[in-house]
Amino acid sequence: MLKLRSNPRSVAAVEPFLERVVSQYRVSPDTYGNILVSLTEAVNNAICHGNQNDENKTVRVQLKKCKDKLAFRVSDEGGGFDYQNLPDPTCPDMLDQPGGRGVYLMRALSDEIEFLDNGSTVEIQFRI
Repeated sequence: MLKLRSNPRSVAAVEPFLERVVSQYRVSPDTYGNILVSLTEAVNNAICHGNQNDENKTVRVQLKKCKDKLAFRVSDEGGGFDYQNLPDPTCPDMLDQPGGRGVYLMRALSDEIEFLDNGSTVEIQFRI
């Protein structure tokens, strides 16, 4: 498990954590890239949106290996969000607006995504 303070600089700890995972489970370079982008987005969202950069709050990243999949759970201490009603960042009138891109990328790059605890936890799964 990786435990991070809710500071945007903490996102830098994701890559070394993931490199250990990739080495242990022999993840392909393509899958590594998808995991890195998705996990970085999830941690950044948890820090900025979930915990609102409150350094007294933490973000937890847990790894679970299931048969041919790696599942990463990212949890924050926020109240969650309406993950079923996000703006589509690919709509022409949304291209220059913030919001929705991180979840959009996670959905596009992962094999499965699930929101738990009213959205304060996201589980992203990748086939390996």
